[in-house]
Amino acid sequence: MSLDCDLEAFLELAEFGRLAGRSQPMHHLSVAQARTEFEHASRLLDPDPPAEVEVRELQFSCRDGAQLPARLYCRPGFKPKATLFYLHGGGYVVGSLDSHDCVCRRLACLGDYAVFAPAYRLAPEQPFPAALHDSQDALHWLRSNADALGLQGSDLVLAGDSAGATLATVLAIEAAGQVQVMAPKAQLLFYPVAEGNTRRASHQRYAEGYLLESATLDWFYAHYQAGNDWRASPLLHPSLPAMAPAYVNLAQYDPLLDEGLDYAGKLEASGTPTTLRIEAGLTHDFLRMSGITGATSEVYGAVGRWLHAQLT
Repeated sequence: MSLDCDLEAFLELAEFGRLAGRSQPMHHLSVAQARTEFEHASRLLDPDPPAEVEVRELQFSCRDGAQLPARLYCRPGFKPKATLFYLHGGGYVVGSLDSHDCVCRRLACLGDYAVFAPAYRLAPEQPFPAALHDSQDALHWLRSNADALGLQGSDLVLAGDSAGATLATVLAIEAAGQVQVMAPKAQLLFYPVAEGNTRRASHQRYAEGYLLESATLDWFYAHYQAGNDWRASPLLHPSLPAMAPAYVNLAQYDPLLDEGLDYAGKLEASGTPTTLRIEAGLTHDFLRMSGITGATSEVYGAVGRWLHAQLT
């Protein structure tokens, strides 16, 4: 399928801005500039997310004593039946609670769900495994404080997009086979980074012009400094355990497409019930594009139907 027409028009405008010298690829920017540009783009991609969601500002404690922010999203008047533990994307270098506020609001509106979104520290200031450690600590804090947050008895769904999906699936791998409070019941993995040190055909096919660029991926990985550790490249895990059912949602026009397909196959081979959905005509980061294309409405609709089937 060809590119979604509205998204194609947006990408053409972006390319025109680059040719006119008004913008640069992310990997040509400083880290500070890249973060500013990413936050600015978030407001353009989805400027009108659902307002009928209550948001609580929280803080959780990390193993080194640091206090990091988190948010709890929930529709007013609903007792959450499940808690989506959501980790934002951004290549471990950019991204924030603000940049993915729209995603968390839309997920919270899919059913009787709370969305718990923790921040994690970014590279290069905090390289691997800081983001993972912060994510592990946030999950531990959530489990310890579920009663106080009104989440007792709710199912846990580990979720994230891009690098956040990688962090989420690592948490699912670590939880497999363990008896614990709020054991994961499902995984939502949106266009995950599955192997950072290998180039596949989609990295060449969609190297430029489709929002996320292959050179930007290399820039992210150079800052994160994870090497060949499977906790940043889960395709390298020597023997994946059977895990909670996984929903793997990929974009057709994405450098990460092929490794996402390979990871979905590896999940299935491990005995993990796996649902694979490829969004035809869309690019990486489609969750944050409700202001660009109407196609995201069905993206969220499909996620909601899958969650309902898994959690009832």
